[in-house]
Amino acid sequence: MTIEAAQKLVDNWINTIGIRYYNELTNTAILTEEVGEVARLMARIYGEQSFKTEAQALTAKDDLADEMADVLFVLVCLANQTGVNLTDALEKNLIKKSIRDKDRHLNNQKLK
Repeated sequence: MTIEAAQKLVDNWINTIGIRYYNELTNTAILTEEVGEVARLMARIYGEQSFKTEAQALTAKDDLADEMADVLFVLVCLANQTGVNLTDALEKNLIKKSIRDKDRHLNNQKLK
């Protein structure tokens, strides 16, 4: 699926099943909440925190994928609401990073 298709798919879902978009501020708060859920799982899967139960550990990777999808969904909602074409934005962002960081990472001794 392309980013453009994802934006259209989410918009269709919102306008049929979701009834309407939450306002931008509410969606920003929801995005923050979802990113926090990704961070919680990352700390337990890849960091030093442990899960409360073995059952939680067994489903953690599936849970992480689901939480990342939640982040993407809400980000797409915000893009749709604010008129941001995420394909164009990402392409421009990569160009900016390529120019700005042309030698930065290559010369970073920490990355060698």
